Amino acid sequence: MARSPVVSRPFSRRQILKGGAALGLGSAAAMGMSPAWANPWGRTNVYSKGVEEGPEVALAIRRESIPIDGKEARPFSINGSSPGPLIRLKEGQDAVLRVTNLLDEPTSIHWHGLILPSGMDGVPGVSFAGIEPGETFTYRFPVRQNGTYWYHSHSGLQEQVGHVGPLIVDAAEREPFRYDREHVLLLTDWTFENPASVFRNLKTMEGYYNFQERTMADFFADVRREGFSDTVEMRRMWSKMRMSSRDIADVTGSTYTYLLNGRAPEENWTALFKAGERVRLRVINGSAMSYFDVRIPGLKMTVVAADGQPVQPVPVDEFRIGVAETYDVLVSPEDDQAYTIFAESMDRSGYARATLAPRDGMQAEIPKRRQIADRGMEGMAAGAMVGMKGMDHSGMSRDDMEGMDHSNMSGGDMEGMDHGSGDGMAKEKAKTRENGMLVAGEAQPGSRYGEAGIGIDPDERRMLVYRDLKAFTPWPDRRGPGRELELHLTGNMERYMWSFDGKKFSEVSGPIHFEKDERLRLILINDTMMEHPIHLHGMWMELENGQGELIPRKHTLNVKPGERVSALITADAEGSWAFHCHLLYHMEAGMFRVVQVS
Repeated sequence: MARSPVVSRPFSRRQILKGGAALGLGSAAAMGMSPAWANPWGRTNVYSKGVEEGPEVALAIRRESIPIDGKEARPFSINGSSPGPLIRLKEGQDAVLRVTNLLDEPTSIHWHGLILPSGMDGVPGVSFAGIEPGETFTYRFPVRQNGTYWYHSHSGLQEQVGHVGPLIVDAAEREPFRYDREHVLLLTDWTFENPASVFRNLKTMEGYYNFQERTMADFFADVRREGFSDTVEMRRMWSKMRMSSRDIADVTGSTYTYLLNGRAPEENWTALFKAGERVRLRVINGSAMSYFDVRIPGLKMTVVAADGQPVQPVPVDEFRIGVAETYDVLVSPEDDQAYTIFAESMDRSGYARATLAPRDGMQAEIPKRRQIADRGMEGMAAGAMVGMKGMDHSGMSRDDMEGMDHSNMSGGDMEGMDHGSGDGMAKEKAKTRENGMLVAGEAQPGSRYGEAGIGIDPDERRMLVYRDLKAFTPWPDRRGPGRELELHLTGNMERYMWSFDGKKFSEVSGPIHFEKDERLRLILINDTMMEHPIHLHGMWMELENGQGELIPRKHTLNVKPGERVSALITADAEGSWAFHCHLLYHMEAGMFRVVQVS
């Protein structure tokens, strides 16, 4: 583990050019020696909450009165703003970030997605002690990457109270795409309730924030569309999981106001452009619990980076961004008109929005909101049901198994399940295989990388899916995995218990162990009917989505209901690292582990 700092109180040039030419992204002259944000005019409105330039940055965290959506609020602020300012570093620098805690409680900052020494990762109780009231903690680390990232508190539920901000690392050399201007779009969800009250409400009644339950009219509509037997089977599936078919999001627009760069939809934050420019939008989902479906009606988007890492260009009409993910897209508005940047919550209970326009004050039409009953959701549920048949349930706890309704399951279904043996039911399964392992980079059986997720009609518009993501260059470590580690994502919605392999963090006996510099395959199997964004600190996860040597690197993997997702990991980061679901209240409820690399 890296040595703790002193606490005080009060890609090569040739590769880029070769790759750019192959992708038709322009010549060296066309790409230019630096992006247009180096021009002061080109950086206009890059981010509305201010910018702190590195390599040395001072941040002060306090709680203060700041209006949100026109109402008085008491969020956490960072250097006077909430969300916090954009921190801008440069690849190759040594960053020095001094964080002063002016709160009356401990706090912290985690630099999400940055590869750095364990002691600088900012997770209290795992990699450092936290920052006590009145203290200044100095984070020092070399910046060894570039791209779009973000930062947030890892103390309690502070992330929900505005303790987040964007983090951009500028490339030391030219990137494999050109652009004339950029804007940072930070998505968050805000509640005027105390986050502790939100958590208590979820523990008391799982559907507390869910006002979209199905009615008898919905049932008969489903029967007309799907048939009686399929509709009844669907209801039985949800019953087995102790969940409702509307448990897409467990905290919704009934309490949330969805914000873009801290602005509510009616406040209409505007990102400026000039007609004919190529504009880079750095989209960050810094929310506590909300997935968003992002589109700009009238404009095609080209995805060029995922989780800060460049990917080969993917033209799309819309993309889903899970909690903690980031996507960079290019747009090229040709007309002198306004466009709506529309980020609709996955459960359709609300939206965030901004305007992309040549002048302030312009607006475009806001798209009609979709309904939760879109057939894409029903297709997802059917796919999840197929994926869960014959699934290994050894990761479920005894309480989970006893609480499930097995009355409609056939003997064949029961026999096909591996329920494990008594004491081993909730143990992690780490195994080394000499034979039978898939070739690195192949898509794993049970994965649904070609599906966008819950509530999406694939025929409506071109959606980004994980199968589309293809790295720009191969990862240097081409070794095959020496072993596989399989973990189940488990939970009981009625009791609001979330876990890995049926055990909450408070119930596990010790960390998950990675051997230093080993190459392993991590397999995640989602035994629940909710999507979970799983984040590993300190190391990249290389998503095995069928792209061979060009599988993409991600710091956060979204796992759909009933899905099996696999990723390759090079355990080159010695120390203790957090590993958790990035849905804040799921993490708080126990979906958290520690990975020890030694």
